[in-house]
Amino acid sequence: MIIRFLGTHNAESKNTRLVSFLIDDVLAVDAGSLVSELTFPEQRKIKAILLSHGHYDHIRAVPAFAFNNSDRTTKVIATLKTLEILSSHLIDGVVYPKFTSEASFLRKATLQLVPVELFNRQNIEGYEVMAVPMRHPLDGVGFEITSGDGKTLFYTGDTGPGLSSMWSNISPQLIIADVTWPNSLANAAKDAGHLCPEMLKEELIELRRVNGYLPKVAVIHVSPQHEPEIEREVREVAKLLGASIDIAHEGEELIL
Repeated sequence: MIIRFLGTHNAESKNTRLVSFLIDDVLAVDAGSLVSELTFPEQRKIKAILLSHGHYDHIRAVPAFAFNNSDRTTKVIATLKTLEILSSHLIDGVVYPKFTSEASFLRKATLQLVPVELFNRQNIEGYEVMAVPMRHPLDGVGFEITSGDGKTLFYTGDTGPGLSSMWSNISPQLIIADVTWPNSLANAAKDAGHLCPEMLKEELIELRRVNGYLPKVAVIHVSPQHEPEIEREVREVAKLLGASIDIAHEGEELIL
């Protein structure tokens, strides 16, 4: 399993991109920067898109992807709430065409919206995918994704603290985790449904208690303005737990 990070931040600039990553070039997870970081041939390899929730920075590039790949139909997999937000606010026939309808100017559907059921394992293009609820507005979910050869990652999506009830349901080799703000902004992180390094530490301690091990952790959704502070605090957590925890950056790849 090859994970390629397209965007790893919560704010966009010349040097930072909104959250999106690819698995083996065929499965996209979130769509903040899905098209801007890929060539047209690379986009054509994508068979399905998973969306963690309906906030703009996670769904933004879905319409552009549909327009760029209008000669085929691509599955978009998410909760009903997320699919409703996508349909009513972006691909609504006003801001963008209704890419799910044959009545669009393309005269065919280029997106197929597929709802997920929580804790129900689905086969998506050869990957076993299970959505689990996260502590974030708009019915945010995380995804456990397992490849055909048994490699497993867990993506938290955007989430606040209090994940202990989830750990007994998953057993990943890699966690891709939201750490948006530094410890100095812990209250703001909690109020907005995000993690800071200290909260991540507590979640990982509980995961190790429940599952008996700590997987590798890649941190994303980082605030660029606070990245040096977050990076320093993440290194401290990694040292304290004796774990592999690193901030992921645009263009990087991880191999499981």
